[in-house]
Amino acid sequence: MPTLTADAVVIGGGHHGLVAAAVLADAGWDVCVLESAGVVGGAIRSAQLYPGFTADLFSAFYPLAAASPVLRALELEGHGLRWSHAPNVLAHPPRPDGAPAAVLHRDRERTAAGLAQHDPRDGEAWLRLCSQWDAVGNAVLRTLFTAFPPVRGPVQLLRRIGSAEALRLARFLALPVGRMGEELFASEAARLLLAGNAVHADAPPDATVSGVFGWLLAMLGQQYGFPAPVGGSGELAVALGRRATTAGADLRTGEHVERIEVSGGRAVAVHTASGLSVRVRRAVVADVAAPTLYRDLLLPEVLPPRLHADLARFVWDTPVVKVNWALDGRIPWRASDVAGAGTVHVGADVRGLVRWSADIESGTVPASPFLLVGQMSTADPSRSPDGTESAWAYTHLPRGVAQDEAAAELAGRVDAVLEQFAPGFGARVLDRSVQLPGDLQAADPNLVHGAVNGGTAQLFQQLVFRPVPGLGRSETVVGGLYLGSASAHPGGGVHGVCGWLAARAALADHGSFGALRRRMTSAALELLYRDSAMR
Repeated sequence: MPTLTADAVVIGGGHHGLVAAAVLADAGWDVCVLESAGVVGGAIRSAQLYPGFTADLFSAFYPLAAASPVLRALELEGHGLRWSHAPNVLAHPPRPDGAPAAVLHRDRERTAAGLAQHDPRDGEAWLRLCSQWDAVGNAVLRTLFTAFPPVRGPVQLLRRIGSAEALRLARFLALPVGRMGEELFASEAARLLLAGNAVHADAPPDATVSGVFGWLLAMLGQQYGFPAPVGGSGELAVALGRRATTAGADLRTGEHVERIEVSGGRAVAVHTASGLSVRVRRAVVADVAAPTLYRDLLLPEVLPPRLHADLARFVWDTPVVKVNWALDGRIPWRASDVAGAGTVHVGADVRGLVRWSADIESGTVPASPFLLVGQMSTADPSRSPDGTESAWAYTHLPRGVAQDEAAAELAGRVDAVLEQFAPGFGARVLDRSVQLPGDLQAADPNLVHGAVNGGTAQLFQQLVFRPVPGLGRSETVVGGLYLGSASAHPGGGVHGVCGWLAARAALADHGSFGALRRRMTSAALELLYRDSAMR
C-alpha cells in the first residue's frame, strides 16, 4: 500500500477527532482521519436493533453539546443535524410507590412551581440557584472549556461577582452533592435533581466536588434541555463527518492504527494494520484513551520512565451495563409525572444513591441498581412507531469484578427495578438486548472495560491531573503529538472540547510564535520529567 503524506493525522474518528479534523482543515491543513471502525462517530452511534425502532448504542442526550461553544461554532445544523426535546427534561421518582417525582422542565418557573409542591421554600430556592447560574454559568463553562491554566474564565468571574463571592462559589463547587442539596433545599425532591445528575459522572455522592457535576448538569438541563438528535445519535456523527469533509479532511474508516513512529523526539508517521503509512508534516492528534496512546501506539523507550509509572496509577471510571428495549407501549410509570421526561433517574433516593455508590466502590454488585433511563421516543418520536417506545437503561458495575457473569446478573436486576417503578413494564417488551462491558469495548476500543468517561471524573484525575499529573494539556512528551480524547481535560461528555484544544495547540505550535511556544513546552516537560527514575 502506498505511503501518504499529510499535515496532520487524526487517530480516531470519534466526535473529538472529527472536531479536531474540522478545525485543522478550516485552517488550511491537509488532514487525514484514520478510524478503525467501519463508520465514524465513536460512542455516538445508533442502529435498528429491532425493526422500526432506533436505539442509541452509547450516548443519547446532549446538554453539553448544546452548551458547547465548540460544537455551536461548527454550525452542524447546516450539515443536516436537527435536535429534538422531550416534553420534560428529566424526572426522578423517589420511591416505587408512585410518590410524586422531582421533575426538571425547560421553563425554570415550571420547575420551581413543581418543587414548591414538595416544599414551598424550594420554588424560590430553585429560582435563586438559576439566578446564580445566570451570573456565573458562562464564566464557569469558559473555565472548563479552556486549556490549563485558564485565565479568561476566572477573570470574567472575578469581574462579575468579586473576590469574596468567588471564594464562596469555590467552596460551593467543592461540596459533595449531598451536602450541597442540604444547604440549598428543604425537600428530598429538589435534592434529587442535583444528586441524580451528579451520578452521571462516577464521583461518589459523598466525594468532594461531586456536587459540581449535579449542579452543572441540572443547570444545563434548565437552560438548554437534554436534546437528542432527530433520527438517532448517529445523526450527530454524520453531521460532524460532513462538516470535516466539507472543510477538506480525508476520512478513512477500517484503518486501525498500530503504531506512531517517533524520530528525533517528534511524531513523524502513523502506521496501520492494513499496511498504510501516513507521513506527518506537522501534527498527530490522538482521539484515543491515554493508556492506549502511551502503552500501545508508542514504543516504551520514547517515553520517560516516570510517565510509565504515572500511567500505572491511571484509574478508569466504573464499567457500564446497558439494556435496550423495543416496547409496544409507553413505560407504565406509577408516578404519572415521569411519563413526559426524556431522561429518568430510577431506583434510589438521596440516601439510596450513597448506599448504591458504596456498593460500587466496595466491589459489591448492587442488589438493587440505580438506573439512568432514556425514553427515546418520548424525546424524538421518529425513533419508533406511534404509541411505542424505544428505551434503554444503564447502570454501573464495580471495577475489577468478573465482568461477564456479574454484568449479565446485573442486567436482569435492571428489569426488576423498572418493574417496581412501572408495573407491567415487562409485558410491553417486544425485544431486549444487553450491552455488557466487553461489548461496549469491542464496539469502541476507547470504552475500555466498559468505561464511558475516558477515565474517572474524580478530582484526583481531573484538571491538571488528567490524564496524569503535569500533562493537563493536550500537548504530550512527544513533539507534534497531541492527546485529543476524553482522557484529556476537560474529560467525558459530548462537547468536542478535547479535540478542539488539541487542534488549537497544534495550530499554535505552527503559528507566528510557534517556535517559541514549542521551546517553552519542551522546557516545561523536561523540568517535569527531569528526575524520571522512580524511587
